[in-house]
Amino acid sequence: MKTSIKNTFLLPALVAALGIMMARQATAQTFTTVYTFSIRTGGYLTNSDGAYPESGLILSGNTLYGTTHYGGGSGLGTVYSVNTGGTVFSNLYSFPGGSGGLEPTTGLVLSGNMLYGSASPLFGLETNGTGFTNLFSFPGTDAANLNGLILSGGTLYGTSYQGGTNGVGTIFSINLSGNNYTNLFSFPTDSGYPAYTNAYGEYPLGGLVLSGNTLYGTTSDGGIGGSGTVFAINTNGSSFTNLYYFSARSGASLTNTDGAFPYAGLVLAGNTLYGTTKEGGTNNTGTVFAINTGGGGFTDLYSMSALVSSTNADGAYPQAPLTLSGSTLYGMARNGGSAGNGTLFALGTTGAGFTNLHNFTADPYEVSNGAFTNSDGILPNGGLILSGNVFYGTAEAGGLNGVGTVFSLSLVSSAPTLNLNLSGTNVILTWAAAGYTLQSTTNLAPPAVWDPVSGQNAVTNPISGTRKFYRLSQ
Repeated sequence: MKTSIKNTFLLPALVAALGIMMARQATAQTFTTVYTFSIRTGGYLTNSDGAYPESGLILSGNTLYGTTHYGGGSGLGTVYSVNTGGTVFSNLYSFPGGSGGLEPTTGLVLSGNMLYGSASPLFGLETNGTGFTNLFSFPGTDAANLNGLILSGGTLYGTSYQGGTNGVGTIFSINLSGNNYTNLFSFPTDSGYPAYTNAYGEYPLGGLVLSGNTLYGTTSDGGIGGSGTVFAINTNGSSFTNLYYFSARSGASLTNTDGAFPYAGLVLAGNTLYGTTKEGGTNNTGTVFAINTGGGGFTDLYSMSALVSSTNADGAYPQAPLTLSGSTLYGMARNGGSAGNGTLFALGTTGAGFTNLHNFTADPYEVSNGAFTNSDGILPNGGLILSGNVFYGTAEAGGLNGVGTVFSLSLVSSAPTLNLNLSGTNVILTWAAAGYTLQSTTNLAPPAVWDPVSGQNAVTNPISGTRKFYRLSQ
């Protein structure tokens, strides 16, 4: 456990003067627009590089790989690479349609010098852009809206948003040569309007995470509350288990206690799964949650705040998977923030220390193709990847040409500040540091015993009483 003993101080009035100390963030961050996709032109809205990167990135060395949903030579999307400095961009493949693929909405996986992804067919492509291979064209009932893939050994696992026996999604596996396709599970139909409930969930939108021989994932709808599920299934298709049903939303504000519609996949640490929901929670603007791999211990770690004129302080409607580093979760909110165009955020795995790392800026200009422009992008959606202390991601739209960006966010660690302010007969302790909690002790003589203090980001104590020392601990 890392501990920061900054501004360790005494109560009562002896230390009241420390209230004038200035606060500083636990991390300083630098946002950089690495690459801006170019304007689309002509009747087919084509360009040289692609447009609308809806998916996240993968990193190999100093090269990022990703896909765009539209643009490229046929207007049907691209596979691209760009170095982390943004100076070397390559359109590796423009999807032509048909058996050559079209309009990918998900990212890639890398094995050796081969990239694998889904664009109606599953495909393989060498990292230099040659050797496109249509690995597998799905049966008619299964070929609908494929989601992100994961690779284990020589087998790819994934989900489809629709298709399957009942048309509401599947879980599948296939080997890298395109053989041995297996529909591991077809989600069942729901009860219909208005509840759309069922026992298993439906319409999986996120990818999968693997631990041992167990796959974990989410469905965006269905379940007994009609708000989606968290599930587990063995890699051979056996023992499908619903770990959690998100509750039904109620009232005019359509809120609940746990969230609704988990569009993204999960991240696993030990025996804990972390994820996001697009809606629901206290303000129907989405949540960050945790749940044990056995299905117990569900915790709503954070509910995004209410929107006022489409803006708020933290973001709204998170649809991207989280990234875990140490005891801090990093994520994207697709909307909200100071301009309503989304945020990047950090949150401790205990639910403490929410920090808004970046507000995507306003989009004041509209270019000829109806897209809105700004300097950094709008609608972050694909999730973040971490290399050293730098995160990389994509914004689905916006940027100087209105059709999306690749960006980086550099974090520079610095010790957080614990701030002291006098308020009447009380002293208020405040801090802004993702992943840090407040602890206190009455004696610094070793071995000092530090006890956790209840509260998130602000604690009020009376001036009178027992002398205490405080610290922030991570």
